[in-house]
Amino acid sequence: MAPKFGTSGLRGLVTELSADLVAEYTRAFLLACPHGGGLYLGRDLRPSSPEIADAVARAARACGVEVIDCGALPTPALALAAQAAGRAAVMVTGSHIPADRNGLKFYLPGGEISKDDEAAISAALGRAPAAGQAGLRHHDAAAAYVQRYVTGFGAAALAGLRIGVYQHSSVARDLMITLVAALGGAPVPLARSGHFIPVDTEALDPETRDMLAGWCADHRLDAVISTDGDADRPMVADAAGAVVPGDVLGALSARSLGAEVICTPVSSNAMIGEMDDFREVVLTRIGSPYVIAAMEAALAQEPRVRVVGYEANGGFLLGFEAEGPAGPLAPLMTRDCLLPILSPLAAARAAEMPLAALVAGLPARFTAADRIAGIASETAQRFLARLRADAGARAEFFGRPETGLDLTDGLRVCFEGDEVVHLRPSGNAPEFRCYAEAGSPETAWALVTRYLDKVAGELA
Repeated sequence: MAPKFGTSGLRGLVTELSADLVAEYTRAFLLACPHGGGLYLGRDLRPSSPEIADAVARAARACGVEVIDCGALPTPALALAAQAAGRAAVMVTGSHIPADRNGLKFYLPGGEISKDDEAAISAALGRAPAAGQAGLRHHDAAAAYVQRYVTGFGAAALAGLRIGVYQHSSVARDLMITLVAALGGAPVPLARSGHFIPVDTEALDPETRDMLAGWCADHRLDAVISTDGDADRPMVADAAGAVVPGDVLGALSARSLGAEVICTPVSSNAMIGEMDDFREVVLTRIGSPYVIAAMEAALAQEPRVRVVGYEANGGFLLGFEAEGPAGPLAPLMTRDCLLPILSPLAAARAAEMPLAALVAGLPARFTAADRIAGIASETAQRFLARLRADAGARAEFFGRPETGLDLTDGLRVCFEGDEVVHLRPSGNAPEFRCYAEAGSPETAWALVTRYLDKVAGELA
């Protein structure tokens, strides 16, 4: 698969992300987009990331743009530092996908690039940049990211809680230990890995879920937290090891921050429509660029509106200056993992209840999601196009009458009993995803399992 833009930046096989290609995209980005005179650079912990980051740095410096190397750190920490300095940024990461793939995430001085920016970058490929040789310096951006949450939540936000930290190969694995302790909790490091593990927080396998439950019992934990590879997606499990879905973390975080408007993809849990906490819910296509565009539209219409965004994977975007339990939290309109981890845990502790009880107080709508890896994008798109266009093909595939149809992103079909099945090829990896929603977690998982098995039978 040749490197291309998807829902999370440029992605491709490591074997195809050559130094020349990386340099070409870096130059095109600096030519097509504002950079503020400098480029902040970060990377995740996959083996190929240091070499790719070096190629980015060499290309930028040769364009006369100073490089501020932040080393290995979470994507939102890099974005926070770059935006504070009014500079562009590039994060070298493949996020949650396997280590044989990697990618680049591009940030303008004001935040993530848009789809229009992607088009401008692609159009600038092959153009000759200005010659020059700028400097290189190093910067500890992770410290300010941690301090953001110490300031906002306070030294007692997690007091008395034993928090397991599933470290694996997350670039935030040490930072999470530091932060839990700084907020008064007792961190318990778990399963640090010497090799890269592609943890997809949106589609954890049964073995991982069993492992979480075992840790909770063995270590008497109040919760387990983790992230994906570049730490822009959270993972939180309660004291029994039950994973709290990302869109539930998003709803709880939005409520605790006093949000008025939520922007979230159509795949997110529909319970937010039943909550009285929010004035408006705007549904978008899947991907942070679409969520950000909706948030920007809300802010353009009402500049002081308390708007947030989140995705089904849990990545949370803050569009206003919020008040945390102990202090302010400045806007950060890129997917963040720490805010949707800390907000529910701190809210549960403040209410003197377990996290599971806080979740149980929400409307009883349950989601599930999983994926099939190794499905070529072209194959998946042809299959989905047939279902989108042909009601008879849908009836044959689903085996039941549909009561509603949404083609905003992929294929989202409603059935009797308020059950929903949403099929969609991944925008940045050879994967096919299925989301389901129902009145019980068991039914939601049964729907995902049933229809992913049918997809595999059709496409394998």
